[in-house]
Amino acid sequence: MVTRDTTDSPRHRIVEAAVELLESGGPDAVSTRAVAAAAGMQPPAIYRLFGDKEGLLEAVAEHGYAQFLESKRAQLDPEPQDAVEELRRGWDTVVEFGISRPELFAVMNRATGRGADMAHRAGLEILHGRVRRLAAGGWLRVDEELAAQIIQATGRGAVITWHSTPAERRNPALLTALREAMVAAVTRTEPTVPAAEAGPAAAARALRAALPDDADVLSDAEQHLLREWLTRLTADGGAPRA
Repeated sequence: MVTRDTTDSPRHRIVEAAVELLESGGPDAVSTRAVAAAAGMQPPAIYRLFGDKEGLLEAVAEHGYAQFLESKRAQLDPEPQDAVEELRRGWDTVVEFGISRPELFAVMNRATGRGADMAHRAGLEILHGRVRRLAAGGWLRVDEELAAQIIQATGRGAVITWHSTPAERRNPALLTALREAMVAAVTRTEPTVPAAEAGPAAAARALRAALPDDADVLSDAEQHLLREWLTRLTADGGAPRA
């Protein structure tokens, strides 16, 4: 559970007020006095509930992650017809959130508190689920971990680049180009590739992703050994050894 507040709790009212001030006036607008006034409370309540302004911003980040995860989960398809299109939709969701809510997105990315970290990990679980479905379908051209890193880096980079570009020079085509570059970097145009191009690496990735955690046909030792072999095949591209 990411958030602990009810909608009418003092804590929730303060966080909501802080989010509104943050998004309308930036971080400098989030003073304890201004937040307390907006929430209809006295400043000491903020110190009692959050410790200081940094504690309040951590709660704001946690609140932002909760909203973001809600939107991601609402779009989540556990068995998508097209895993590559699902990847595109997920990337677009992240970028659209960052572009439409820049101040909140920035606070979320700076957060180091336990609540925000738990929410961030929950978001990563969704991402890794998408990557695993790509691998299971034989679509990945890189290792799952690298694929997740590329997806994250390009999404965050797209948001940062968008906001660092003067408004009159921003071009939505850039976002499309970055997304398609990401897709090309982590997926294949077809789920199978000629053996001469990549050898058994793609098949190893797909098989490793599809292996059940509790396969009755193999012992624990056999499963461990098989996963080790598949990981090695994936890591070195399946190239023949001299």
